[in-house]
Amino acid sequence: MSTVTTMEQRKEVPLWIGGEPVTTTRTRTISLPYDGALLANVCEADEPALKRAIAAAAEGSQAMAALTLYERAEILDRMRALLARDAEEFARTIASESGKPIREARVEVERGQQTLLASADAARGLHGEVVPMEAGPSGKGRWGITVREPLGIVSAITPFNFPLNLGLHKVGPALAGGNSVIHKPSENTPLTALRLASLAHEAGLPRGAYNVVTGAGKTVGDWLVRNDRLAMITFTGSIPVGEQIRARAGLRRVTLELGNNSSLIVEPDADLDFIVPRAVTGSFAHSGQVCISVQNIYLHEVIAGEFTRRFVDGARALKIGHPLDDSTEVSSLINLDQAERVESWINEARASGARVLSGGVRRGATIEPTVLDDVLPHLSVSCKEVFGPVVSLHRYTRLEDAIERVNSGDYGLQVGLCTQNLNAAFRAARALHYGGVIVNDVPAYRADHMPYGGARHSGIGREGPRYAIEEMTELKLICWRA
Repeated sequence: MSTVTTMEQRKEVPLWIGGEPVTTTRTRTISLPYDGALLANVCEADEPALKRAIAAAAEGSQAMAALTLYERAEILDRMRALLARDAEEFARTIASESGKPIREARVEVERGQQTLLASADAARGLHGEVVPMEAGPSGKGRWGITVREPLGIVSAITPFNFPLNLGLHKVGPALAGGNSVIHKPSENTPLTALRLASLAHEAGLPRGAYNVVTGAGKTVGDWLVRNDRLAMITFTGSIPVGEQIRARAGLRRVTLELGNNSSLIVEPDADLDFIVPRAVTGSFAHSGQVCISVQNIYLHEVIAGEFTRRFVDGARALKIGHPLDDSTEVSSLINLDQAERVESWINEARASGARVLSGGVRRGATIEPTVLDDVLPHLSVSCKEVFGPVVSLHRYTRLEDAIERVNSGDYGLQVGLCTQNLNAAFRAARALHYGGVIVNDVPAYRADHMPYGGARHSGIGREGPRYAIEEMTELKLICWRA
């Protein structure tokens, strides 16, 4: 039988600026979402602290640019080793402040180590190319090469749902490219990023190379976005905020990951023994608070009944409980407001004729894994991003019809397709307007070294260290006459 305890309570947790803790007069209380237990009071950045962070990052960017690729990679490797050493501490911090079940938090820490490994590899492999100047008449007698240089200061604005790994997907490649970073984590989950900053300092990162400032997006985030000394803004969050950032960024670099409304298409020849358990996990992990969580499942009419029966049984079998209980599979949403919003969307669907096959009940900030059938396509649970443990089932006759329905929405991050028909898989993959098409698995699949990003309203740019480092560096041509 597992023992459930919260993190050790602390009176005040400071910001991290210029390689040292910094306190301010303003604090925010951080509580465990599941039951409201107090975790810590975290300092919030005021204008003097933000100006101090800019100055520190400016110095840090010079120090990072002076490091060799090997030296940057060595620091990232040491960060990975320290993260492995402190894995359980990080997992408990993640579970406590986000409400994520501890078993999932441990997986996030493991993935964070892989992200740092891929970032170190990206640093070692950062290179330009020889340009064949003599391929044109005007290039005779000339040589050309390209090199990649740091941008300067990168601002990373990250969400609550993966407070470690989504942060590392921005911080890791930024450092690998020789930049400094000012990181604003979600105001709901700042503890993980602040602990990471201390770890990075222990790993030998230059002072000012990684700074963490906390606070609300409307104050701290807005101040950072408006500061012209930032060379790049990389953001994961909502479409409205992403649009505001892009409008205010001017000519500065921007990458945006703005969520999804993930669909899974299941053809009649799909391997149900494999895909049904994967769909349960891909739908309800972290209570559906994952950008690529399964939200709509399109079932061919031949296998719809069997899939539905197995899927509903799997959803009902999930254990709901405290996030620090080792046996918990589903816990709370990030806060009560979000849980009430998701509940209202379920009730809207029910009032419009949808059938609730399982779940649909809210207790505090926790919502039971919910499976809906007969859902009209214009309802919020179907066409918007739920970001909660709710899945809508749909039926189709022809694959082309399913593709058309999946393409009809605004989002385009990742989509899943299950079939043993290779020709159908490739045909569908080309027809689906998404940044990633996952064949014979759920759209929630992500390997941390792969390119990850969306089409349409799901954002611009790509993550995955090998691809993000290209966004975070400047290509320079050096050409000379021999």
